[in-house]
Amino acid sequence: IRESATLTRDVLEQHFNDLKGTLKKLLDERLMSLLQEVDAVEQESIKPLDECQKLIEHGVSTADDLLREGESAVHGDVGQQNEKLCSFTKKALHIQLDSLPEVPSLVDVPCLSAQLDDCLLTILKNQIFRHGTVASRPPVQLEEFVEKPGGILVRWCKVDDDFIPQDYRLQYRKSTASHFEDVYVGSETEFIVLHIDPHVDYQFRVCARGDGRQEWSPWSIPQIGCTTLVPHEWTTGLEGYSLSSRRNIALRNDSQSCGVLYSKAPTYFCGQTLTFRQVIETVGQPDRKDSLGVCVEQQNGYDSLQRDKAVCISTNGAVFVNGKEMTNQLPAVTSGSTVTFDMEVVQLGPSSSEGGSFKLRVTISSNNREVVFDWVLDQCCVSLYFGCSFSYPGWKVLVF
Repeated sequence: IRESATLTRDVLEQHFNDLKGTLKKLLDERLMSLLQEVDAVEQESIKPLDECQKLIEHGVSTADDLLREGESAVHGDVGQQNEKLCSFTKKALHIQLDSLPEVPSLVDVPCLSAQLDDCLLTILKNQIFRHGTVASRPPVQLEEFVEKPGGILVRWCKVDDDFIPQDYRLQYRKSTASHFEDVYVGSETEFIVLHIDPHVDYQFRVCARGDGRQEWSPWSIPQIGCTTLVPHEWTTGLEGYSLSSRRNIALRNDSQSCGVLYSKAPTYFCGQTLTFRQVIETVGQPDRKDSLGVCVEQQNGYDSLQRDKAVCISTNGAVFVNGKEMTNQLPAVTSGSTVTFDMEVVQLGPSSSEGGSFKLRVTISSNNREVVFDWVLDQCCVSLYFGCSFSYPGWKVLVF
C-alpha cells in the first residue's frame, strides 16, 4: 500500500507540475499574440495621423518663415525694402496657407481596449476540479506466470464484475529498469512475452479499457515473473538457412544446399509446448519432403525429418511418425500458421535390452485442428531436439 501510495503521489505531482508549465506557456503565448495584435492596430491606425501632423507642422513652419521675412522687409533699409517686398510677394503667391490635409473623422479613429471574459476562470475551475481521479481497485489483475524457453506466458483476469473490457494492455520491465514498456495491446487475456533472459526478474502490470472508452483503467499490482528455461535456438552454420540475431528465427535462403536444420541443443522437454510460427506474409513453394517437428537425436545426411526417431508435420499437413505417414492429416501450413507440439510421458518401461519401451503421447495442433497419437521409442528420452527442412526458399519460421 505504501509503495503504490508513494508512486501515485509522484505521478500526481509530476502530472500537475507538467500542467502548470503547459498552462503558463499557453497563457504567455496568448498574451504575446494579443500584444502583437495591439501593436499592429496601433501602427496601422497612427500612420495617416502622423502624416497629417507632419504636413500641418510643415505648413505652420513655412508660414512662420514667410512672416519673419515680411517683417524683415517692412523694417529693413529703404534701399533694400523694395527688393525684399518683391521677393516676399512672390513667395506668398506660391504658398497655399489656407489649405490643410484631410483629417480622419473621429468615428474612423480606432480606440483600443481589452475584452476579457471572466467566465474562462469558471470553466477552468470546473474542469480542474473534475480532472484526475484516484482509484484503489483496478478492474484487472495478473493471474499466472508460466515459464517458457526464453519467455514467460502471462495470464490475467477481470476482477470487477461490473467492468466490461474492450482491450487489455500489458507492460513489462526488468526489475533494474526505471520505465515500463508496452508488450501487448489486444482483447486476449494471455500473452507469451519472448526475449526474456533466464534467471532474471521482470515486473509485469496490466490495465484495461472499458467498452466504448478511450482512457485506460488503473494499473494492476505489479508482479514479478521469471523463467529458468533457456531460449530455443537453431544451430548455426547450415548453408541453406539464415538466422536472426537471437537465432530463434530461421529463413530458408536461396542456397541450393539442403538438409535438416536442428536446434542447438535438446531444449524441448516433455510437458512443455513447442511452437513453430510462420512469421512472414508469404511462404515458399511447398514440397512433400518439407517438415517441422522433433527428434531424439541429430542425424546428418537426411534432407527431411520424415525418418526414424522423429515426428513431424509436412507443409501440406501430412503427419509422419518414425518416417511413416499417418492417415490423419492436418491443414496445410500457410502464411501466419502456428504449429504446436505437446508431449507427455505415458509409459516408462524397462530398458530396451529387456524388450521394454518408452511411450510419449504426442499432440500436434495446426489451424484449430489437432491429432493425438502415441510415439513408441526404444529408449528413455525426456528432452528432444527440434528441426525443420524446406526444399524451396522463402520459408521463415519462429520457434518458441
